[in-house]
Amino acid sequence: MKNPYRHLLTLEELSRESLAALLDLAAKVKKTPEKYSGALKGKTLAMIFEKSSTRTRVSFEAGMFQLGGHALCLSGSDLQLGRGETVADTAKVLSRYVQGIMIRTFAHSMVEELAEASSVPVINGLTDSHHPCQALADLQTLRERFGKLKGLQLVYVGDGNNVAHSLLIASAKVGMHCRVACPPGYGPDPSIVRTAGKEALRTGAKLEVVHGAKGAVRGAQAVYTDVWTSMGQEAEKLKRLKAFKGYQVDEALMAEAPKAVFLHCLPAHRGEEVSAGVMDGARSLVFDQAENRLHAQKALMITLMGS
Repeated sequence: MKNPYRHLLTLEELSRESLAALLDLAAKVKKTPEKYSGALKGKTLAMIFEKSSTRTRVSFEAGMFQLGGHALCLSGSDLQLGRGETVADTAKVLSRYVQGIMIRTFAHSMVEELAEASSVPVINGLTDSHHPCQALADLQTLRERFGKLKGLQLVYVGDGNNVAHSLLIASAKVGMHCRVACPPGYGPDPSIVRTAGKEALRTGAKLEVVHGAKGAVRGAQAVYTDVWTSMGQEAEKLKRLKAFKGYQVDEALMAEAPKAVFLHCLPAHRGEEVSAGVMDGARSLVFDQAENRLHAQKALMITLMGS
């Protein structure tokens, strides 16, 4: 069957059926990896990194190897992009050599430009606006724990960043309720909230942006957080530490949602956005999430790059 989407840039390009098929395939890949060991034999993924990475690099590189393919790790300094070659020219050249491109960068417009000029699939490994691969792993993790996604209540506490954006879109696609609790001035992009809201009308998902953490988590099946200072925002750290006071996910906050699991995309800063007790506690699924980056992305690469 012909793949209904060409690239993965935001999750918006996926239909509800395509997203469900990806999650089904991710579960199969995880359960019986040997069945897919030759799925991408002889194929190469170019991985462009303008931001440092642990999970994205290792999960994509290991995933390609486990599927029988090969991954090339390229930094900005490795490519002529660092010396002024255009994004479009880079995309056209790489398309002659490889069967897929993954990029982890700052401006989302760069990913869009790369995809526009590329004749092979482009995967957004992270931009300042979106983190779709993380959201796929999050959905897989929640589905494993609860057996379903529709109707679950996810509460994201903290900065309305790229992770929050992708969670809003993903939740809307699967009919999961998503509440973002953030300090004033640190909410998600209103245009992304509106886009997700249109999809939510079709699936029954309820999306909210609120201020204050304590009341927001009540009734949640999952409480999620991320770092308060993302890459590129280091100069704002002191300002952000002050603004996010009261938004730490600690034992007291989790007591407001006694049946909730804890999620974090990592890396985590214990003592800032999350307490050590919650991060390392019995309700934490953070390392399941990290593992599922591998399986969800293998499913994605099979879908986009497979014959």
